[in-house]
Amino acid sequence: MTHLANERFLSDSLAGLTQSPKQLPCKYFYDQRGSQLFDQICETEDYYLTRTETAIMQQYAGEMGECLGEGVMLVEFGSGSSIKTRYLLDHLIEPVAYVPLDISHEHLLASADQISHDYPNLEVLPLCADFTKPFSMPNPKRRPSHDAVYFPGSTIGNFRPSQAKQLLASIAHMCGEQGGLLIGVDLQKDRDVLERAYNDDQGVTAEFNLNLLHRMQKELGATVDVNSFEHHAFYNSDQGRIEIYLRSRIDQAIQLDGQIVQLEAGELIHTEYSHKYTIDGFAQMAKEAGWTIRRWWTDDKDYFAVIHLVVL
Repeated sequence: MTHLANERFLSDSLAGLTQSPKQLPCKYFYDQRGSQLFDQICETEDYYLTRTETAIMQQYAGEMGECLGEGVMLVEFGSGSSIKTRYLLDHLIEPVAYVPLDISHEHLLASADQISHDYPNLEVLPLCADFTKPFSMPNPKRRPSHDAVYFPGSTIGNFRPSQAKQLLASIAHMCGEQGGLLIGVDLQKDRDVLERAYNDDQGVTAEFNLNLLHRMQKELGATVDVNSFEHHAFYNSDQGRIEIYLRSRIDQAIQLDGQIVQLEAGELIHTEYSHKYTIDGFAQMAKEAGWTIRRWWTDDKDYFAVIHLVVL
């Protein structure tokens, strides 16, 4: 982690822990260990999201490639292991470049090296950045006909609707005229299905959540008893979202950068939301951000959707 990124992690952590209620940004889940744990979550029986989205990509990637068009520069937000991306890369029509963008530097470079090896005719330009902040796009050797963003994994659901709309607007501005967006969106469904997905029996999701505290220990020198916290996740039907927290088991304190943060037994630190949408609801939000839906693909249970949008 660079010095600047470390400073940002520290300032965001302090700001979040001194708020009421307390919070820690979910983007810091994804150091190398966090990225590995998330890959394990995707393999658990009840976490339907990745398995379902992957099946949609396998079945419809050819149609998606046609929709994205010829000569595109594809930018992937939160590229991770780039597993689902391969289905898309296999069906793009003479793509100019692929830009995997991720906040986890080591994981990003390892995945980009593998893509470069497996797609020798494709220019791969890895970019370590936070896509919620301004960043400079790399310049490919060949000029693309247009830019398109691939944003898989229902990550858009981690943002409050107002933040999601703002992010979608910034993507539209980045892509410009003729720009495209292919985005994964988790759909509203039965509470039991949702809550099982975020509370796996093996405890991998809990370990993933608690890894935030391990990172604070390792990278920020925080004094925190990780074992005195537990994972807590539930579906808020009024807001249409899964809410994820770290819950303090006891009265305790976290020491960070000379500051002491007190927590009572049962007190929650919010770490993540995962909003669930309807197609119509997402379409309306996207329209307000400068996009129009061209096409979408779902599984046979309508659990998940991959949506193609173009700039209005």
